[in-house]
Amino acid sequence: MPIKLSKCYRFCPTSDDAGLRLDQYLAQQDNGLSRGFIRKIVNLGGVHVDGRRVRKCSNPVRGGESVEVYLDGRPLEAFVFTEDLVIYRDAHLLALNKPAGIETQPTPARYRGTLYEALLQFLHNPFRPKDRPELGMVQRLDRDTSGLMVFSIHKRAHGALTQAFSGRDVRKIYLALVAGRLSSNQGEFRSLLARNRASNLVRSVEKGGKEAITRYRVLEEFSDASLVEIEILTGRSHQIRVHFSEVGHPLLGDVRYGGCSIWNSVDIHRQMLHSYRLTLSHPVRGGQLELEAPLPPDFEALLACLRADRNPSPAEVRNQTS
Repeated sequence: MPIKLSKCYRFCPTSDDAGLRLDQYLAQQDNGLSRGFIRKIVNLGGVHVDGRRVRKCSNPVRGGESVEVYLDGRPLEAFVFTEDLVIYRDAHLLALNKPAGIETQPTPARYRGTLYEALLQFLHNPFRPKDRPELGMVQRLDRDTSGLMVFSIHKRAHGALTQAFSGRDVRKIYLALVAGRLSSNQGEFRSLLARNRASNLVRSVEKGGKEAITRYRVLEEFSDASLVEIEILTGRSHQIRVHFSEVGHPLLGDVRYGGCSIWNSVDIHRQMLHSYRLTLSHPVRGGQLELEAPLPPDFEALLACLRADRNPSPAEVRNQTS
């Protein structure tokens, strides 16, 4: 049986299976999963027994329990946080430039390899192995959105930082590449957003949703796309992606909300959205912080292609005028 990119396999061991190692039992099922592959999934945290993650392949099955194997279609190598991703750090805060393709927080398919887990490992003090880092998550980015994120790393900072984000005291600026040219060089989207249970997509609704406010300013226009600076006054799930999709200008690469996956033969593997700048008051010592995260290579490369398409080379100009 071929392995699907994203799937949950469910099994119910019987008394005849009791005593088998977990990886041995799963490899014997008709699921196309090899024993080595299963070990990697267990290592990431994608195997659950009776609703709890399993840490060891050697755990024996008892018979009668439920076993789930979650796959998310992502690379099986665990993400490792490195110092070069740090934008700002002091005793209370850590700001980083999140790569695209990394889950912010644990999911059923993985614990290891998420940004949260990688940060815990990065902040861990090897000389005090029993002390767990004081890591507080106050914002989230979609898996395929890159850019600036701030975490509290001291309990004194977490409460005030959480209140600042929830109270709209943090200015959040994004950069996005969207399809087409907008009718106005600047504007605002305001709607109520809710998730559709059938499609699992977020949509604007007339009532029953949560208020979402998105402001934008066009920075550059190309033949069939635009570079847009975006400020969100609320932090709703998929807010930017939904608002631009609903006015006919989905983010390039955002196939979930109607965006293209190829532009002029260039493959786009994720939505072109980058958390660019955060302005906030320091939660402990006061004073304003303005933090920026540089654009990642894939965003820069696509932007260069768009600019090249808009601006012909000198040779092309000579040919047109000769």
